[in-house]
Amino acid sequence: MSQELIAVVMFSGMMLMLMTGQRVFGAIGFVGALAGLMLWGTGGAEIPFSAAMKLMKWYPLLTLPMFIFMGYVLSESRIADDLYKMFHVWMGPVRGGLAIGTIGLMVLISAMNGLSVAGMAIGATIALPELLRRNYDKLMVTGVIQAGSSLGILVPPSVVLVLYAMIARQPVGQLWLAGIVPGLMMATLFIVYIWLRCRIQPELGPVLPKEERNVPMSEKLRLLRAGLLPLLIFATMMVPFVKGWTSLVESSAIGAMTAFMAAVLKGRMTRAVFEKSVRSTLAISCMFMWIILAALGFGAIFDGLGAVRAIEDLFTAQLGLGPWGILILMQLSFIIMGTFLDDTAMLVIVAPLYVPLVGALGFDLIWYGVLYTITTQIAYMTPPFGYNLFLMRAMAPPEIRLRDIYRSIIPFVAIMAGALALVMLFPQIALWLPHYVYGK
Repeated sequence: MSQELIAVVMFSGMMLMLMTGQRVFGAIGFVGALAGLMLWGTGGAEIPFSAAMKLMKWYPLLTLPMFIFMGYVLSESRIADDLYKMFHVWMGPVRGGLAIGTIGLMVLISAMNGLSVAGMAIGATIALPELLRRNYDKLMVTGVIQAGSSLGILVPPSVVLVLYAMIARQPVGQLWLAGIVPGLMMATLFIVYIWLRCRIQPELGPVLPKEERNVPMSEKLRLLRAGLLPLLIFATMMVPFVKGWTSLVESSAIGAMTAFMAAVLKGRMTRAVFEKSVRSTLAISCMFMWIILAALGFGAIFDGLGAVRAIEDLFTAQLGLGPWGILILMQLSFIIMGTFLDDTAMLVIVAPLYVPLVGALGFDLIWYGVLYTITTQIAYMTPPFGYNLFLMRAMAPPEIRLRDIYRSIIPFVAIMAGALALVMLFPQIALWLPHYVYGK
């Protein structure tokens, strides 16, 4: 059996196991370990052991539990509730204002957490019931929450970009900065769409009743200060890192400690909040670790078989594709895989194959990290098995059916595809800020 055929059998076997509902790390690790034993006998057992040692030496991996803990502390201590009240009061007089405010809420939640799941949970439990009670169109607001929550993996401190940085051996600071402008651009496009849609069809997003808008200015300013708290936490973490005063791990520890102290000073750090935050952090961090460990072993065998060279030869010699054709084919493969895999699984499975190829084609790996992340956002919302679709179905009230969820994301997926095309055509959208800050 040729090396190329072995690689195809391995990849197909892994995909088949994933489609049967097996855990991601179990499917990847089992196929990798089985292939290692069949190819090299008992010596193949050294591969997962080496992967475990490599994982233990990844010092930047310590940032993951820090960022996750920071996000859970801020969400469990109900600081997100204060944010939504701020947008509720300030954006209420605008048609579609609460939906626009929900996008703003998601941007700030993204800056606090770095995971799309947290934004989805907060949006579905806090914003969605309120929007439905205010007679907002259920299709529009369901799409708003799904699209807004996807910003969590693009706006720093994105956990996905941290993982990409470790796999692609790229600076995390530059990747974070590269994600800021595309993330804000996408949020702006969402807001413009909501505003225009509600101008054309006012019944989709009615303004708040006048009696609810008569809020004293002192209360408005108090709520505005609540909205500045996440930005302050973000600044205390990012500024020292960008300036070079702290390392990535030190900055993540500063962010986690600042969030913890903010909850303590507000009197919301109860035993229940602390326990829930720690347990959730441990669960998600362990999930990431197992997936990365399994993928490292799988990737080592794939690399040993020469799969990267085989894929490059397939794209260039056999299919005759140019660099841009190969890049577009890669993005399409991410969208297909995203229908049944989450972003972390896609990254650790495919990045070891694609990243060297992208570099060989002459593309910037920082720019490609942003492209990957935006494509993942689209995949999250692509039927039939998009990750965000089923998260929304699990969290939404009974009156929102799965059919409604599928229909709600159509305009937002179109906007995200347009944003992806803009970043591909104009790489400086992503690269300008890191080049400016780092003086390149």
